[in-house]
Amino acid sequence: MNVTTTLKRKKTRMTNENYLFSDFFSENIPFPSPNNFKFTFIDLFAGIGGFRLAFQSLGGKCVFSSEIDKYCQKTYEDNFGEKPNGDITQIDEIDIPDHDILTGGFPCQAFSIAGKRAGFEDTRGTLFFDVARIIKEKKPKAIFLENVKGLLNHKSGETLKTILNVLRNDLNYFVPNPKIINAKDFGVPQNRERIFIVGFRNDLNIKNFDYPSPLNIKTSIKDIMEKNTVSSKYYISTQYLTSMKNHKKRHEDKGNGFGYEIIDINDVSNAIVVGGMGRERNLIIDKRLQDFTPVTKIKGEVNRDGIRRMTPREWARLQGYPDNFKITVADAQAYKQFGNSVAVPAIQETAKEIIKLLIKD
Repeated sequence: MNVTTTLKRKKTRMTNENYLFSDFFSENIPFPSPNNFKFTFIDLFAGIGGFRLAFQSLGGKCVFSSEIDKYCQKTYEDNFGEKPNGDITQIDEIDIPDHDILTGGFPCQAFSIAGKRAGFEDTRGTLFFDVARIIKEKKPKAIFLENVKGLLNHKSGETLKTILNVLRNDLNYFVPNPKIINAKDFGVPQNRERIFIVGFRNDLNIKNFDYPSPLNIKTSIKDIMEKNTVSSKYYISTQYLTSMKNHKKRHEDKGNGFGYEIIDINDVSNAIVVGGMGRERNLIIDKRLQDFTPVTKIKGEVNRDGIRRMTPREWARLQGYPDNFKITVADAQAYKQFGNSVAVPAIQETAKEIIKLLIKD
């Protein structure tokens, strides 16, 4: 969307209907909102609740969440007992409850910088603008934003430069230089680098912030594998395996590195991402399968070499989700949800450092 176009928002009046009856269903909800809490936060671009898991486990109460994807909304509601509000561009910032910390993994979009001031108004037409307008109205004590590593060099660094300028100069937050954080440094076997942006309201006089150091917890894919033999539907068919091999060879002949990859289960996975290649770049060998009868329609037969995709539960573990986190959608949606999510332990360790500065025991 071009930022020169003024958004014509049909902002809806937010209600608390999503929160009214959650207490009645808390027995079936794995992660209900705490009754006793130390701070409040909001969960923007909430996905399936990775930020919420991290902050809630540290004593926080989520007072507002927003997520546009209906399947993510279902997973979120099944686990937290609250259905997130929908499209953030349609929600009036005035209606959002006051909160201590704003969190969100907003999508990366380029700014056209139409006015060349590279400030608040120049972010119109992007989803960061919605983050900024909420910060401007509610003035939370702290903010914690997450994005893909590519934001660092997006549009030759101009996108990040604009974001930091808005946060620091237009909205008056102390924002230390963002940091690239890798999930594998925080106890999950996934090589996943993301940029973290933390900020504190200037009047709090917080002048220093240290991102968390690696935990030095060594884990591997073997640690997150299913304990029981998985269905044959996760095993690659012989014909599809041949197709992937040919596809990879064509790219190798052109000097490209594109193609499937079988990961040693004693190693860490590649970053899990949305789309078929996200699964195919993280194939593993698991020879426990004895019944090779297909349970879905495939071409060829189930391969006998034990090559399979990881399951949605294994992807959940790669992102640090506990096993009592409910997966109540079809596999295709589950892969998409976990591929789009955050690595919970990395978020949690960063959240600890934020909370230390906000809460003095």
